[in-house]
Amino acid sequence: MTKSPRRTWLTAVGSALAGIAGLLLPVFGTAGVAQAAESGLHVSSGRIYEANGSEFVMRGVNHAHAWYPTETGAIADISAKGANTVRVVLSSGDRWTETSTAQVSSIIGDCKAAKVICVLEVHDTTGYGEDGAAASLAQAADYWVGIKGALQGQEDYVIVNIGNEPYGNSGYTAWTDATKNAIVKLRNAGIENALMVDAPNWGQDWSNTMRSNATSVFAADPRRNTIFSIHMYGVYDTAAEVQDYLNHFVTNKLPIVVGEFGDNHSDGNPDENAIMATARSLRVGYLGWSWSGNGSGVEYLDMVNGFDAGSLTAWGNRFFNGADGVSTTSTRATIFGGGGGGDTGGTAPNGYPYCVNSSSDPDGDGWGWENSRSCVVRGSAADTGSGGGTAPNGYPYCVNGSASDPDGDGWGWENQRSCVVRGSAADR
Repeated sequence: MTKSPRRTWLTAVGSALAGIAGLLLPVFGTAGVAQAAESGLHVSSGRIYEANGSEFVMRGVNHAHAWYPTETGAIADISAKGANTVRVVLSSGDRWTETSTAQVSSIIGDCKAAKVICVLEVHDTTGYGEDGAAASLAQAADYWVGIKGALQGQEDYVIVNIGNEPYGNSGYTAWTDATKNAIVKLRNAGIENALMVDAPNWGQDWSNTMRSNATSVFAADPRRNTIFSIHMYGVYDTAAEVQDYLNHFVTNKLPIVVGEFGDNHSDGNPDENAIMATARSLRVGYLGWSWSGNGSGVEYLDMVNGFDAGSLTAWGNRFFNGADGVSTTSTRATIFGGGGGGDTGGTAPNGYPYCVNSSSDPDGDGWGWENSRSCVVRGSAADTGSGGGTAPNGYPYCVNGSASDPDGDGWGWENQRSCVVRGSAADR
């Protein structure tokens, strides 16, 4: 693929004011099975779980705190729109004013009060290797170690996104080792939160550097608790590209989220419909860019006008209220009293929902209790019938099982529509 032109203007930003305004646009293998961290938010078999075992699927928004520190109501406003996660822009002090330990603690407090999971990211790394002003992942790691007091004890609520888009389109082959080293530095310092790592190539990984090396990066984390983040802008302008990238990670049980995306961009027109639909069907998290404050010609990426929660833009309305949007697919984390899991259960043949957690059935009869109603443990005695019901991806189960799936890929055809063979690779 040819070099993405995304953000070439960044290197031309001269004054601090221009830098702040310009960078408000989204600055923008099979995994070895190992013991995942089981406290706080953690990864297991390519999925994200809370400490109680409930699967957590991110549905959230990016918020540019580092440049708008006085917009303290933004996190609560984002939560009120239905989001279960906020990704918060911080600064390590290498490019902008450092976000202090006390400020980070305050942000975490705001997230907890608003009942959203907090993804904290250092933005100073954006475009390293191409943008001479960018900080390295090693510098970002030093920042996290320096503020670890704000992170420790918050493992149920906070994910540490080590560095935003840490390589541009130059020098990105160094991404793998630099990412591994940063992960190890944080773990050696006693930071036990779930980690998130962004892809190179301004986050879009058109070189497949993250895709090809994700297995070894995941293995470098002694806690096996690292989540991969892809940013989808102009490189992902077709459904085929979106589906191919996300399916690779899901199939190989590597945890993936779409950490940024929009409905338009200067480097092309991302297929936001495919991004949101594919994320829903695969139970993959997504975080849209961004709440408000974009400049330098990408103001259309604001979800609300002027940080006014009552003034949704076209992008904001589509993101929150459109097909596969936050209003219909977001489930609050159970630690805040939410139902947990998002679109994860599906429906059993008897019409009852599947239990998100098998622990909801203490007597082992196959019947559990979640969200104030009965549920069925998948594969139990109560899960009657080999066909019927709805798979977690929203498709019906094949009544005739594998007989409707002649090529054995898990997908069948009945009643003039696709269906899923229970227990197959497509049953997810």
